[in-house]
Amino acid sequence: MLNISGIPIEVCKKNIKNMHLYVKPPNGNVTVSTPLSMSDVAIERFVRTRTSWIKKQLARFDNQPRQSEREHVSGETLYVWGKQYYLRTGYGNKNALTLSGDKAVLTVRKESSPEQREAFIREWYRGLLKEEIARQLPKWEEKTGLEASDWQTKYMTTRWGTCNTKTGKVWLNLQLAKKTPECLEYVILHELVHLVEKSHNERFVSLMDKYMPMWREIKAALNGQTLDYME
Repeated sequence: MLNISGIPIEVCKKNIKNMHLYVKPPNGNVTVSTPLSMSDVAIERFVRTRTSWIKKQLARFDNQPRQSEREHVSGETLYVWGKQYYLRTGYGNKNALTLSGDKAVLTVRKESSPEQREAFIREWYRGLLKEEIARQLPKWEEKTGLEASDWQTKYMTTRWGTCNTKTGKVWLNLQLAKKTPECLEYVILHELVHLVEKSHNERFVSLMDKYMPMWREIKAALNGQTLDYME
């Protein structure tokens, strides 16, 4: 881990030829990937030459709209597949969440805490996301000829998706259920392509272009949508 001008930077040494610097969504974590043989001095020198670029990217993340801290009470908003809903919270014996027009009607136990409501809503999002992945993943596997050995949903704060290139397993961020549907398709394709190309090199870009010519626009839209509250 490096600290340049007060910015923490994760260093990942890999079997690659060149250094690559990333400021990752959704909250701007900074990572530098370097060849295994690269010295710490050379890595720090490289990162320092890109400090102004890093700060510019971080400012972009800081200026993105974020939801306020959630208590899941009437008047707050929920995002489902990119659409904003106004929360209307009532009390009952069983937790439930239904969408009606522009309203999200949440029923919770009166004594429930904000943390318990958050846990319920996350699982509600998980159900939506799993259902959509089950529809979309086979379509993209058939289109590309690339197949995940398994998949899972997970709440992540630094990546929209990830994959294990050795096992072929793919993880997709629970927050994708809040974004427009094409964002999920983009992340699914992104991770499938990583099964055959680990880095974001010319081959990776070429495969993305082949299967989803508009992926750059979708990526920009995904990173520009409202993010979760973070302390």
